[in-house]
Amino acid sequence: MQINLITGISGSGKSVALRAFEDAGYDCVDNLPVTLLESLITTLEGEKSERVAVAIDARRGQSIAELPQILENLRRNHQVRIVFLNADTNTLIQRFSETRRRHPLSGKTQQTQAATLIEAIDKERSLLEPLRNQAHSIDTSNLPAHALRSWIQDLLKDKPQGLTVIFESFGFKKGLPSEADLVFDVRCLPNPHYDKALRPMSGKDQPVREFLEKIPEVVSMENDIIQFIEKWLPHYIADGRSYLTVAIGCTGGQHRSVYLVSCIIAHFLPQKDLAALQINFLSRHRELDSIPAIAI
Repeated sequence: MQINLITGISGSGKSVALRAFEDAGYDCVDNLPVTLLESLITTLEGEKSERVAVAIDARRGQSIAELPQILENLRRNHQVRIVFLNADTNTLIQRFSETRRRHPLSGKTQQTQAATLIEAIDKERSLLEPLRNQAHSIDTSNLPAHALRSWIQDLLKDKPQGLTVIFESFGFKKGLPSEADLVFDVRCLPNPHYDKALRPMSGKDQPVREFLEKIPEVVSMENDIIQFIEKWLPHYIADGRSYLTVAIGCTGGQHRSVYLVSCIIAHFLPQKDLAALQINFLSRHRELDSIPAIAI
């Protein structure tokens, strides 16, 4: 059975992600107590279910500490993937303010005073940290709901086992992606932004590609990143990782980084020797994907 655990910081988009799994035909359960997870899987096995997505958060406090061992038990007979959704604290505060919802850990108990929102977020981060370290992490700080759904749909095309390498373009002016394992700064390369004809385009457009591919420094940067990844991939596999996010950033995340991500993943996808090692490749463009969809 394919088991997908959706977890992360409250307000980071777990409900959106769960709906994406549901739309893809998964059996979905929201806010499941940790202690009931194994019983649920046993029940679904009896019903011949093949794919399930379960959302679990830290609202039940310390019981979340039992989850890593439970998942390890489930991995003996099932494919288990953890999807961890995160966002920066300022974004979370804004979202809770807009929705007027209370954080699940901000409630007052008989022993303690009610926690402030920031205290509740910090406590939740601490409780969930062991899960984040072994999960596919997505930073939704600058990501609208439609983009998160699209990223989840891309993830569902990926095989749950093996190493998944994500190449992500981003703009430094909006901050580093929190899920990045490796970061390459390509702001030193010539910028198509200063060409008025190319400014409104992206690194996916042919005129921008033709502009960049003629520059020796761009070609050299592309080759250097590819060689670095090829050299160190076996070491990341040996380390037992499930996910590796390679972030490539330029100033705005529109031209140079998008172009390089597109070129680099095109290099890796056809390689059969890497497929034999169960390495899966995904690409995404944080700033381009954050552009709101136009209603028609």
